[in-house]
Amino acid sequence: MREDAEPLPLAARAAKIPSRQWLRLGSPLLLLALWQVCATEGWVSSHTLASPSQVVTSLWGLLIDGTLPHHLLVSLGRVAKGMAFAIVAGGALALISGLSRIGEYAIDAPIQMLRTLPVLALIPFFILWFGIGELPKVALIGVAATFPIYLTLYAGIRGVDTKLIEVAKVINLPRGALIRHVILPAALPSGLVGLRYAIGVSWLILVVVEQINATSGIGYLMNDARDFMRTDIMLVGLLVYATLGLVVDIVVRYLERRLLAWRPSLLGNS
Repeated sequence: MREDAEPLPLAARAAKIPSRQWLRLGSPLLLLALWQVCATEGWVSSHTLASPSQVVTSLWGLLIDGTLPHHLLVSLGRVAKGMAFAIVAGGALALISGLSRIGEYAIDAPIQMLRTLPVLALIPFFILWFGIGELPKVALIGVAATFPIYLTLYAGIRGVDTKLIEVAKVINLPRGALIRHVILPAALPSGLVGLRYAIGVSWLILVVVEQINATSGIGYLMNDARDFMRTDIMLVGLLVYATLGLVVDIVVRYLERRLLAWRPSLLGNS
């Protein structure tokens, strides 16, 4: 290449980028093809790992007979109840701790201690306290999801620009209006990040709690399939969990764009 050769214009270089986007789709498809070939040739037993075609067939069958929708609705209900508790509890604790020095002294230290405990180690205690029904499952999801919401919202409240607080004081803005119109909007981006983390944690905990004395749910479906060595159904369950996580993340991102439309960074990307 000649040293005096002019580089491609920015527009020309940008035009070449979409032509390479097929590589993002091509590599996963290649892996699926290799997986299918290994299963078809008998190099991988279906009892060890079902082929993609078996997974698709099982997925279709579970959809047609209503088994998958039933278990999916049960799992979504558990996550929704747990997240509702986490949002209320984590949000309330973050507001008390973030807006009050006394509240910080009373709440933040215990929360910091409790969040380091492995949630799964609490399963025996929750069964002892709440029985073996739905309550311990929902409670575990709620407790695990509370900490990300608390931590991020608390950090967002404490990280509000002091200049905004000073301006509010100069115009004699009441404390209630200061919280509603200044502090909470400024802390909302951090709170939404915590919501995304909390939802991810809730799916992880759901996988575990639905395999403990459950009679319904995606986790129960996978656990039952494990007893019969149905790796195809187990992979269907994993696929459902992954898809739900992606869909929920897309929904939260949409909420971010709607609720944070006032931010210049988001306006510039729209």
